Amino acid sequence: MNRTELTHLFIAVIMFTIIGALSFIFKGDIIIVIQVFLFSIIIIVFSVFAKKLIAYSLDANVEHKIWGVYRYGFREHNHFKKEAPAGIFLPLFFSIFTLGLIKIPAFLTYETRALKSRAAKRFGFYSYSEMTDWHNGLIGAAGIVMVLLISFVGYLLGYEYLAKLAAYYAFFNMIPISNLDGTQILFGSRVIWTALALVCVIFTAYALLLGI
Repeated sequence: MNRTELTHLFIAVIMFTIIGALSFIFKGDIIIVIQVFLFSIIIIVFSVFAKKLIAYSLDANVEHKIWGVYRYGFREHNHFKKEAPAGIFLPLFFSIFTLGLIKIPAFLTYETRALKSRAAKRFGFYSYSEMTDWHNGLIGAAGIVMVLLISFVGYLLGYEYLAKLAAYYAFFNMIPISNLDGTQILFGSRVIWTALALVCVIFTAYALLLGI
C-alpha cells in the first residue's frame, strides 16, 4: 500500500466520520464522534483488506482512491477540466443540506492490476495477464460482503450504530453508477450484483425500520 492510497483512505475515514457524526458534532457529543471515527476505520479498513486479500489470491493488486467524476453528460464536451472529487463533495452536500439526516458514504473506488507473477503462473507471457471483469467483480464483492458481515456482527454485539453505518456503506457502494464498487461488480457478474444488492437492501431497510 503506497502513500497516496493511504492518504485517500485517511480522507475517506475523515469523511465517513463527518457525515456519520454530523448531528452529534452539532450537539458537542465528543464521545459519540470518537466512536463513529473508530467505526469508520473498522468499516473502511476491513473492506479494503478483504479486497486486497482476494486480489492477492488472484495474483493481482488493488489500489483505492477517492471517487472522482470526469464526465457529467453524454456529449464529448460534457466533462470537467479535471476529475472532480465526488467522493468528497456529494456526501458532504447531502449530509450538510439535511443536517446529517441523509448519509451517503460513497467515498472510494478501486482499480485492479495484475501482478507479473500472474503472467508467469497462469499463462507464461504477459499478453494474457490482464484481469477480467469477472475477477475484478469478485474483488469488489469481497469488500461488500465484508462490510455486510461487519453490520451483522455489530448488531449482534449491540453496536447498533456500527451496524447502521456499515449497512449504509454497503448499500450506497452497490449503486452501479460511475466507477463505484457496484458498477465493477455488475460488469463482472449480474448474478452476484443482484444477490448482493438484495441483501444490502434488506440490511438497510431493517436498520431504518428499527430506527437505529
